[in-house]
Amino acid sequence: MQIDHVHFYLNNARQWRDWFIHTLGFQPVASGTNCNTRTEVVKSGSVYFALSSPLTPDSIVAQFLQRHPTGVADVAFGVEDLETAMEVAIARGVKVLQPIQQHRGVKWGKIAAWGTLGHTLIERTISSLPLPPGMNWERIERDLDSKEAITVTDIDHLVINLPAGELDRAASWYENSLGFCRQQAFTIETQHSGLHSQVMVHPASGVQLPLNEPASANSQIQEFLEINRGAGVQHIALKTGNILQLVPQCTAAGLNFLSVPSSYYTQLQQRCRGYLPVTELEEIARSQILVDAPDLTSPGLLLQIFTQPIFEGAAFFLEIIERRYLVRGFGEGNFRTLFQAMEKEQMNRGGFEQL
Repeated sequence: MQIDHVHFYLNNARQWRDWFIHTLGFQPVASGTNCNTRTEVVKSGSVYFALSSPLTPDSIVAQFLQRHPTGVADVAFGVEDLETAMEVAIARGVKVLQPIQQHRGVKWGKIAAWGTLGHTLIERTISSLPLPPGMNWERIERDLDSKEAITVTDIDHLVINLPAGELDRAASWYENSLGFCRQQAFTIETQHSGLHSQVMVHPASGVQLPLNEPASANSQIQEFLEINRGAGVQHIALKTGNILQLVPQCTAAGLNFLSVPSSYYTQLQQRCRGYLPVTELEEIARSQILVDAPDLTSPGLLLQIFTQPIFEGAAFFLEIIERRYLVRGFGEGNFRTLFQAMEKEQMNRGGFEQL
């Protein structure tokens, strides 16, 4: 089971198509409309984002945007045997949003996940681009930016935020319905707030879905739930092979990242002395990238950076991540630093009341 594509519902598909192209180096793939919805698809590496906006009030996108801010409405998974996948989900009591359909060598069905998030399950019986099924597409065969640039290659992981008390039930749902397994679990607490997290991993493909719930009323997870008006995708981590080149490109294109206290990099230099070159540590500090340095028995290295929310009025953001030396999983140090950085932004917005 692989991530086939991620489907965003937003107010202006063309505007956001151009944003992904200009800011993150994505390329346009296809454009399509039906009677009430416009959809643009962009890609980078194996990452495909479908961007849909309403043409009429009857559009399912318009209905979604009446309930939620701009964000992810569907995470589509590619499966080898759709009938079996749907049978298992139905046997586990999952709600079917769309029964199995077939069009031009593509079979799909859609199930309800957590909150209003959906999962389209797709079996592609012929070689085809990972586009949302059931539409007539106009392929776009052009490269808007011919200059060489570092881009993202894959979706590393996708994080879902849940109301308090629902983490274990959601983890069980992904286990029983889609065959995911529990991996790492974290509890992050500061003097102000906290969260609980359970990482879900599909054993066949390695797809990772961390699930978060708030551990306090002040948690930034709770703030997301209030802004999003329910459970939903908090962020998507985009993998790159050279984060030190990609981040300055994105910054120059206008992408804003979370700031990290300078004390973090003083401590990082002490932890990584002799392991990372001084010049690279300086670049890391300049770009405010987080690093989980390995212990002495492990060569793995995890470099991460997180954007400010990218959609107006929404809490969704992006992560850029580089994994060195085949490191897997997540580091608790980066996890805690991210939480603290987001907590600081939460305070700056005035959305944090000390209890």
